[in-house]
Amino acid sequence: MMNLKTRTRPFAISGLLGLLLSLSTLVFCQALPPSAPWPNKTVRLIVGFPGGSSPDIMARALAEPLSRALGQVVLVDNRVGASGNIAADAVSKAMDDHTLGLLINGNLTSAKMLDPKLPFDPARDFHFVSLLATAPLLLVAPVNLPDGFEFIQAAKRNAGQWNYASVGVGSVAHLGLELLKSKVPGMEAVHVPYPGNPQVITAMLSGQIQMALMAPSVVMAQIKAGKLKAIGLTSQRTSLVPEVASLSEFGVKDFKLEVWNALVAPSHLSAMAKQKLAQEIAQIYAQEEFRQKLFALGWQPVGSTSEQLRLRVADESQQLGQIIQQRHIRLD
Repeated sequence: MMNLKTRTRPFAISGLLGLLLSLSTLVFCQALPPSAPWPNKTVRLIVGFPGGSSPDIMARALAEPLSRALGQVVLVDNRVGASGNIAADAVSKAMDDHTLGLLINGNLTSAKMLDPKLPFDPARDFHFVSLLATAPLLLVAPVNLPDGFEFIQAAKRNAGQWNYASVGVGSVAHLGLELLKSKVPGMEAVHVPYPGNPQVITAMLSGQIQMALMAPSVVMAQIKAGKLKAIGLTSQRTSLVPEVASLSEFGVKDFKLEVWNALVAPSHLSAMAKQKLAQEIAQIYAQEEFRQKLFALGWQPVGSTSEQLRLRVADESQQLGQIIQQRHIRLD
């Protein structure tokens, strides 16, 4: 017959070892330092356009109050090229938990559809922090062309004879005018891309171009000087340009398009950082002084939740995706 003491000894030893292991684990965990607060070093804010550009100005306007709120330097880092897609890719691949990106709507909506080979996927690779600001687009024309409703009718009569300009294939101005043409049966115009807005304005002043979609901050000086004409807005009337009517008032239905920029981060950003950013952005946008600063720069301040921005990206991606597919638009 087996001795009871002999039989139970292995179980006693096993229990003792388990107790010692539990105690050592508890001591080790208590010795670990608490998680460091976020952020604990300089935060990079990557922008895809050069100094002095509209996205760069927006980034620097945000960097100052965000730096005060976070207690760390927020450094604007310009990564210029490919209409902001180089910057977007850099943000998507950042692994340091201290990199943010200020991107334009094209980077988050149409870019991947225009070029499937892009190395980032907005839906997968970004955490959407906040929609920062929006601005309508103006349908602009030379001063010798008619106004409002009569302009729309003239565009129909001159189908295929008029030209419209943009700052490049796949730009919001390009896709927006193709979208406008789809909303106005009989309206046709040939797309002529230019390197930048100054060249677009010069082409309209010389009569080579009959229309273009442009942000108010880019072209209002020429309009106020009587050198160009604002036909209408691609959104509802706005206090940014209260004297300009909406295109919907001239019979253009179901057409709304804005330019906007957003704050994003890599998708792997920690939950602590996501929560902190959401809180601080909300507080910054509650400050009237900051909102007035953005308004003076030609932007309608927004400040949104992550979910609101996600829905905006999804809705606009669907809208622009349809016109990209219908018109077979691709970047070469």
